[in-house]
Amino acid sequence: MTEQKTTTLEITGMTCAACANRIEKNLNKMEDVEANVNVTTEKATIKYNPDITTTNDLTKTVEKTGYGVLNEKVELDVIGMTCAACSNRIEKVLNRTEGVSKATVNLTTENATISYNPGATSVNTLISKIQKIGYDACPKQEISEKHSQKEVELKHKLIKLVIAAILSVPLLLTMFVHLFGIHIPAIFMNPWFQFILATPVQFIIGWQFYVGAYKNLRNGSANMDVLVALGTSTAYFYSLYEMIKWINQPSITPHLYFETSAVLITLILFGKYLETRAKSQTTNALSELLNLQAKEARVLRNEAEQMIPLEQVVVGDYLIVKPGEKIPVDGIIIKGQTSIDESMLTGESMPIDKSQDDEVIGSTINKNGLITVQATKVGSDTALSSIIKVVEDAQGSKAPIQRLADIISGYFVPIVVGISILTFIIWITLVQQGQFEPALVAAIAVLVIACPCALGLATPTSIMVGTGKAAENGILFKGGEHIERTHQIDTIVLDKTGTITNGKPVVTDFDGDTETLQLLASAEKGSEHPLAQAIVDYAKTKSITLLPTESFEAVPGHGIKATINHRNIMVGNRKFMETHDIVIDSDETQLSELENMGKTAMYIAIDQTLRGTIAVADTVKDSAHKAIEQLHALNINVVMLTGDNQRTAQAIADEVGIDTVIAQVLPEEKAKHVEALQTDGNTVAMVGDGVNDAPALVQADIGIAIGTGTEVAIEAADVTILGGDLLLIPKAIKASKLTIRNIRQNLFWAFGYNVAGIPIAALGLLAPWVAGAAMALSSVSVVTNALRLKRMKL
Repeated sequence: MTEQKTTTLEITGMTCAACANRIEKNLNKMEDVEANVNVTTEKATIKYNPDITTTNDLTKTVEKTGYGVLNEKVELDVIGMTCAACSNRIEKVLNRTEGVSKATVNLTTENATISYNPGATSVNTLISKIQKIGYDACPKQEISEKHSQKEVELKHKLIKLVIAAILSVPLLLTMFVHLFGIHIPAIFMNPWFQFILATPVQFIIGWQFYVGAYKNLRNGSANMDVLVALGTSTAYFYSLYEMIKWINQPSITPHLYFETSAVLITLILFGKYLETRAKSQTTNALSELLNLQAKEARVLRNEAEQMIPLEQVVVGDYLIVKPGEKIPVDGIIIKGQTSIDESMLTGESMPIDKSQDDEVIGSTINKNGLITVQATKVGSDTALSSIIKVVEDAQGSKAPIQRLADIISGYFVPIVVGISILTFIIWITLVQQGQFEPALVAAIAVLVIACPCALGLATPTSIMVGTGKAAENGILFKGGEHIERTHQIDTIVLDKTGTITNGKPVVTDFDGDTETLQLLASAEKGSEHPLAQAIVDYAKTKSITLLPTESFEAVPGHGIKATINHRNIMVGNRKFMETHDIVIDSDETQLSELENMGKTAMYIAIDQTLRGTIAVADTVKDSAHKAIEQLHALNINVVMLTGDNQRTAQAIADEVGIDTVIAQVLPEEKAKHVEALQTDGNTVAMVGDGVNDAPALVQADIGIAIGTGTEVAIEAADVTILGGDLLLIPKAIKASKLTIRNIRQNLFWAFGYNVAGIPIAALGLLAPWVAGAAMALSSVSVVTNALRLKRMKL
């Protein structure tokens, strides 16, 4: 009888004992399961039979009951992968590991992202699983540290390549003798000479292929190393056989293929070197983001200034930032005033004025004032670190378009070996009966030409470069699936306030004298309403001195009343004035015109006499009209969703050229309107910035958050555009289109290369060394094509 295992699940969503009982009951219904759920600790302790049930089965039962299971996430650097077959093998093993809910392995980043139940497995167990199948892994390193290791690895590969090239060039000359009849010194044709040159290339320089092949075959899989080891070994050992025959019978002419094995290994190493070098360029976006960070901070400790490394700054520290310096971390200004260049985050080229109590963002540049900042977010909590994390996650994720390549790569090597054997049999039995050498050459060419490297690199390399380039332009895609989905949208829903508009009302029209404005602003300073603040700010720009208020009363939905210097001031709508018997006939037409323009217009009365009108509006962003024009050029229908009344909403829509207006929508109804558009067959993107937009952002096929908005909206979205520039929305769609087009190009050439190359090699039309060169260059061409995205213009 199998011994029962015990695991612990951390459960989310329980509110009372009834929840715990329900989960416990459903778990205990499972065969050979004994569960105890504790609502206080929010944990389920479960005994189960591993032959019948897995932790994933237990998790699914909890989720079907309506609750969640808290998993942990770990990222590992994977060492030793050479092709897509390697990454697929590791991914399959991890996904079959008890306690793992999802694992993805990225060949380009050499990274594994694993979501797992800590009660059922551990990071050490996951690493050991990878090690058992012939690879190695370790917890993810810092980008800078990993970059240094890549440089060392690249240098090591170059040394091996140079040594292999020096030993292989003389052998390459013998190939030209066979092909073109070129005369070279006799020593080059001597079997011993060729043997001495080829052997270290085969078994010292090329030992890595044998190690990789052995580890994969031992675990029941096959990868590129198997093809290379099999192909080159066949050529080498056949040559060795011919050489032994020659030693015993010096009169015969040996048919040697030492040059084939050595040149193949050298070409493959050359391709791998170029590939590694090109792949290192795909991480430039992250390196550039990291370089934006300050390295040190000037901290006030024990009433003295001292420079310390950025890593030692803690929340609450007081930092001195001089003009021209980078602000080390996120914080609040507690002393001084300045202007700050935030272009690296928001794209806003003009410096922004900041003073006491204003928030500042780490890595932005203090332009012209000495300020003291109190640190509020440090380390991985800063805005820039969050951006870097999003880019890293996106580059490490898989797009759905990659699935076909993954499936094919998983079966590719065994199929190729089968085709190679079949090629050999056909040649020796039908094409050139009894002729061993042509059959061998054709079989080797098939083995070498067919490598799944290009297939494995086609998608992740483009995703890395595309998301990196988008990040440089202020567009953050949270994953490969989102960059693939974005180009498919045909309808964009825009929230009005804070998205189309600036989210801050300003005075647009004022009809009255200076005294009226002074009394008006003095009365409004007692109100917390955004419209009142706009009027006060407007008065300040006119250098108006505000007067003390003797009394103040706000009448919700109508206006305000105040007494200043024994004078009665009233500000409000038409109904408010009529209620207090103030004649407004002469200004009624003017007010209606302002309202038709989408502005909030108010009458101003002093001592029962109408003295003027004022209009306040949330102004449209400068980029809104052009952004919507560009969206229309992309054949995208634009919808505005707002809680405002129909007249105000339509005025804004007419101003910026929006197609459809859905007005007077309650916050909780936004998601339903998005769902209705989806029901009509549209692929919908929702753009918003507020907490009330979060449900709609989640409901949409693609949620796009304005980076100046709330953290809740940004967290709920699939794409974040930094700053409030709406022009980044069509740019995000263009980035998606260009990246997906690049992936399709890569997959076409990767598939096409193998589809065309294998038959050509099987027909005997490719020399093995030519096949080796083509195989090596196929991977390089895929990476090089992906790198073109670095130059894409958005």
